[in-house]
Amino acid sequence: MVTCLNCLWSTGFILVVFFLVLQPVQGQATADNTKIKVYEIKVEGPVEPGMAAFLKRALSSDQDPSSIFVLKMDTFGGRVDSALQIVDLILNTPKGKTVAFVSNKAISAGALISLACNQLVMKHHTTIGDCAPIMNSSEGPKMMGEKFQSPLRAKFRSLAKRNNYPEVLAEAMVTDRMAVYRITMDGETRYMDSRDYDDLTDKQKQAITAKKTIVDKGELLTMDAVEAKELGFSRMTVDSVGEMLANMEILNHEIIPIEESWSETFVRFITKIAPILMMIGLGAIYTEIKSPGFGVPGLVGILCLGLVFAGQYLVGLADYTEFLLVIAGMILFGVEIFVLPGFGISGIAGLILMGAGLVLALQDFVLPDPSLPWQGKLLVNNLIQVLGASVVGLFLALATIRYLLPRLSVVVDGPYLSSTLKDSHADSMEILKASPGDKGVAVTFLRPSGKVEIRGELFDAVTQGEFIEKGTRIRVARIEGNRMIVLAEEDK
Repeated sequence: MVTCLNCLWSTGFILVVFFLVLQPVQGQATADNTKIKVYEIKVEGPVEPGMAAFLKRALSSDQDPSSIFVLKMDTFGGRVDSALQIVDLILNTPKGKTVAFVSNKAISAGALISLACNQLVMKHHTTIGDCAPIMNSSEGPKMMGEKFQSPLRAKFRSLAKRNNYPEVLAEAMVTDRMAVYRITMDGETRYMDSRDYDDLTDKQKQAITAKKTIVDKGELLTMDAVEAKELGFSRMTVDSVGEMLANMEILNHEIIPIEESWSETFVRFITKIAPILMMIGLGAIYTEIKSPGFGVPGLVGILCLGLVFAGQYLVGLADYTEFLLVIAGMILFGVEIFVLPGFGISGIAGLILMGAGLVLALQDFVLPDPSLPWQGKLLVNNLIQVLGASVVGLFLALATIRYLLPRLSVVVDGPYLSSTLKDSHADSMEILKASPGDKGVAVTFLRPSGKVEIRGELFDAVTQGEFIEKGTRIRVARIEGNRMIVLAEEDK
C-alpha cells in the first residue's frame, strides 16, 4: 500500500513538473509564431501638405507596439511647415516603431524627416543631407539667413539627441557657416565645430592626437551611404527592406505596403494646382456676375473654388471658417453690384473677405509665429498667389466677355439673327417724334452739337456749323438718318 502511494506521489510530481516546464515552452512557441507586422510606406516626391495627410493616415493604421513602420525615403524636400508636421507625427509614434530607409535620396526636408525616425538605414549609393532653407529670388535659389537657420538647427539638435546622432554634424546639414572636425583626444573620438575648436586651450590642443576636417566652412553636410554609416547616422547599408529586417534578426515578419489611395493622389494634385483653380474660379464668378441669368461660368466658378477648398480641407489646412469668409465676401460683392450704386464699402469688404478666406485656406495658421520665420514667408507667398490669381482671373473674365461670348453663336445652336442693323436708318417720324419745321428751344450750347427740347421731349441735335447759345429758339431744318439738323429761329 505504501509502495502504491509512493508511486502515485512520484507520478503526480512528474506530471506537475512536466506541465510547469511545458507551459512556458508552449507560450514561447505561440509568441514565436506571431508575425511582426512591418508597414512599408513610400515617401516620394515633394514634401507638402498632401504628403503629411497621407503619412498621418499611414502611421495611425496600427497601434500594436510590436509593429514597425518603414519609411522608404526618396525626396528632394519641400515645404518646411509640412516637414515639421510630419516630424511631429513620427515623434508621436511609440518609440522603436519607425525606421527611415533611404531608397534613393533624402535631401533637405527629407533629411529632417529621416532623422526623426528611431533608426536610419540606407541603401547602397544613396544620399542624405543638405537641409539649408532656400528661397527663390530673381537671381535664382538663395540660402536664407540666420533667422531661418537657427530654429531648424535647434530642431536637428533635438532629433540628434533623441537618436544619439552627432549633434554638430546634424547642425552642419543646415548651416554652412562653420567647419566640423573629427578629433581624437585622450583616446576618445569626438566631432567639434570650428568655434569650439578655437575655444580649446593650448594644453587641450596638444592632447589631440588626430584631426580630420569632415565639413569645411562654406559647405553643407551631405553624406552617401558609406559616410553616413561611418559618421554614426546610418545603422547599416543594405539592398532591400528584407535584408534590413534579416540583419535586425526580425525573421518572422509580414511586410504590408501602404500606398496612397486614388483620392489622396487626387487631393495632392489639387493642392498643387490650387492657384490655377483659384484664377479660373474667380474669373468665372466675375464673368457670371456680368452675364444675365445663371449659366456655365457660374458652375465653373463654383466647381473650381469648391475643389480648392475641398483639397485644402482634406489635407488639414482649410476649415469652415475660410469657407464662410469666401461666401460672405461673395454676398457682399454681389450686393455692391446688384443693389448699391457705384463701388464702395460693401464691394471693398467683399473683396477683402474673399481674399482672406483664400489666403487662410492655403496655410494652417492665421498670423505667423515670430519664432517660426518661414510662416511669414509662406504668408507672403500665399498673398502673392491669391492676388495674382485675382488679377489674372479678372483679365481672363474680361477677355471672355469681350471675345469668347460673342463667338459662341458659331458653335452653339440658335436661333440667332443672321443679319445686323448696320445699314438701318432712323428716318421715321414716329421714331424721332419730330419732323422738319418743328420748333423748340436749345437746352444746351450747340457748338455745333447739343440738346434741344421740342414739345417737352429732349433730342440730340447739330447745327449747320454755327454756334447756338443756350435758351435760343430753334427750328428743325431737316432730318438725315438719325441726325436732327436745326437752325436758330432768327435765321429763317
